[in-house]
Amino acid sequence: MRTSLALLTIPLVSLFALAHAGEPGAYGKPVPAGTATPVSKAIADFDAHAGKPGLFSGRITQVCQAKGCWMILEDEGRSARVMFGDHAFAIPKDSSGRAQVHGVLSRKALTPAQAKHLEEDGKGLAVAAEEYRILADGVQLQAAAP
Repeated sequence: MRTSLALLTIPLVSLFALAHAGEPGAYGKPVPAGTATPVSKAIADFDAHAGKPGLFSGRITQVCQAKGCWMILEDEGRSARVMFGDHAFAIPKDSSGRAQVHGVLSRKALTPAQAKHLEEDGKGLAVAAEEYRILADGVQLQAAAP
């Protein structure tokens, strides 16, 4: 009886996890309504968008696998690392699809130690010595397209 119960439980737990991967959700402070600037356009016109709160959008390409404390947003080949304000909140490590974030865009030079740390927390993908960042106070994950 215990064996059959365990055999039924494992698939149900797996289905539940798959059903919720990439689901919409809000994290941190509520993201204000408005038209989000694609991260590629914000980077292309960096001086107009840097240093002040804004609403940005893109496709999630990577999430911190240690704690879910950052993600990479990409649009048209340009990307920015979204940090969640001094680890104020985290997103699920399996997050995917598109997202909107409210935060401040900047450019950051990384030390070799910082780059190595981010590589380890990611999927082992190389990290550039300089990157664009958004220090976000709120994230809205959008439903993945069917």
